[in-house]
Amino acid sequence: MIGLFIAFLLSWLILFIVFKEHISVLGIIPNANRLKILFSGLLVMALFSSINFLGQCYFKGNHLIRNPDFGFHEALFALRWTAVAAMMEELIFRGAILYFLIKKIGPKWACILSAIAFGIYHWFSYSMFGRGLFPMAYVFILTGASGWMFAYSFVKSKSILIPFGLHFGWILMRIVFFSDGPLGESLFIEKGNNLELGPWQQLAVFLWQAVFIPLIIFLAIKNYYHAKERL
Repeated sequence: MIGLFIAFLLSWLILFIVFKEHISVLGIIPNANRLKILFSGLLVMALFSSINFLGQCYFKGNHLIRNPDFGFHEALFALRWTAVAAMMEELIFRGAILYFLIKKIGPKWACILSAIAFGIYHWFSYSMFGRGLFPMAYVFILTGASGWMFAYSFVKSKSILIPFGLHFGWILMRIVFFSDGPLGESLFIEKGNNLELGPWQQLAVFLWQAVFIPLIIFLAIKNYYHAKERL
């Protein structure tokens, strides 16, 4: 929570000092339309995240079992942790700095720089820096593609709530439901053969995350706001 407060405070200071504007320019105040898109994005990304994990689980010959030690209090902690983590990253990468870049260099290059920064950040958050060119490139492309998708959703919606919903939907399933993250064993635990993914299966997972999901979200957001502009 302290990290989220600091990210919020820095965003407020940047916007106030540089642009003489209120933090509300980030579209952080909910309204009916923003909440509708937020929850729609959350549900879609939760579905995509589930398909991603369950597909890999199937290819590995594994199955899921319910974690009997994961109860109500653990669920509340995990939900709060993932929500705070998602919002903090959005404030850093799709907040005041992205707003500043859009003003200075335009939305296209702002999204690209935001994606690059997001990819590099995950070298360190995933402890991948220095572990070889291919693993670093793999993580950079996957997370960079997500970063671009989140940035584009901010540009079109003019609200940080939309990329937050997309981001939260993905990590909610991955970390809280499927125990694939820094919190360890959560709601479901993966058990079984733990086979290695084959090269074609790895390629399918890569294309699913780096190409298919960003493309679908891009088209959905573009068409939605294009239709709104025509009304």
